[in-house]
Amino acid sequence: MTKQLTVAVVGATGAVGSKMMEKLIERKFPIKHIKFLASARSAGKSIEFNGQTYTIEEATPESFEGVNVALFSAGGSVSEKLAPEAAKRGAIVIDNTSHFRMDPEVPLVVPEVNRHVLKNIPKGIIANPNCSTIQMVAALQPIREKFGLTKVIVSTYQAVSGSGIAAIDELREQSAQWEAGKNVEANVLPVKSDVKHYPIARNVIPQIDKFTNNGFTYEEMKMINETKKIMEAPELSVAATCVRVPVVSGHSESVYIELEQEATVQDIFAALQDAPGIVLQDDITQQLYPMPLYAENEDPTFVGRIRQDLDNKKGFHLWIVADNLLKGAALNSIQIAEAMLEDNLL
Repeated sequence: MTKQLTVAVVGATGAVGSKMMEKLIERKFPIKHIKFLASARSAGKSIEFNGQTYTIEEATPESFEGVNVALFSAGGSVSEKLAPEAAKRGAIVIDNTSHFRMDPEVPLVVPEVNRHVLKNIPKGIIANPNCSTIQMVAALQPIREKFGLTKVIVSTYQAVSGSGIAAIDELREQSAQWEAGKNVEANVLPVKSDVKHYPIARNVIPQIDKFTNNGFTYEEMKMINETKKIMEAPELSVAATCVRVPVVSGHSESVYIELEQEATVQDIFAALQDAPGIVLQDDITQQLYPMPLYAENEDPTFVGRIRQDLDNKKGFHLWIVADNLLKGAALNSIQIAEAMLEDNLL
């Protein structure tokens, strides 16, 4: 990648934004100039990037003049207002919020799965999928390519970092309160806008985001709808149960799939063995399987506990783990930009 780009990061001080900065440096993204944008409240503060100090600027439509790539991770309302303004000024927007994901004119991209859709970006905006969706479709795509896919049932075990820095702080504070024998106060989870808040320390909360009229939460519907869009398979049967667990980083998923063709566990191993971005960790004789503690700060998606269903030869169970702030968010965003550069789309 020899082309040098002007990059804007919107929301750099958040949990995902800070990881975006790390990955831009680590992966040597070709940056000619970078600017950091935020609300008026954060404007004027200093931020460190690659050994230099930058001043955070207030994000306005004019901020995106001359920007080639705009990485958004500052909330849906910010993206709704400013992403079209950035695109209007010639920037390719890669948006980490849910605002544009189901827009038919906005590609929803996991490069290992549907990189080809980057050739058509009518609005100049690309959506980064939900963190849990990304790791699941990345792991299922190599299997789907060889054996087809008809059904997906997933239960997630999602880390608190998926709700942001405040939720990480809340878990740590509650854990300390438990240890000190104090009353545990809950302020953030399950969702900031919900009426009830439950402790996450020593707890598991079977709700992420609000409930919809069909009894599924918005998080669950994101996984269902986004999986179908990314895989370009509206007929695919998908169901999800999304659960928050007292883990700082790293989402885990128990996934049951049904294939179009019969296969063996060894066939599934072979499909995943050399798949891009996938690490197969499956040796039950050594108790080797993915765990979020060991996936934290790691780029790949880890897959293990692969079993054939006892009653259906086309059914398989998998355990999928990834760092939700990396492959589930920041890393996937950078990989989208890298794919566009490699394909001469930037």
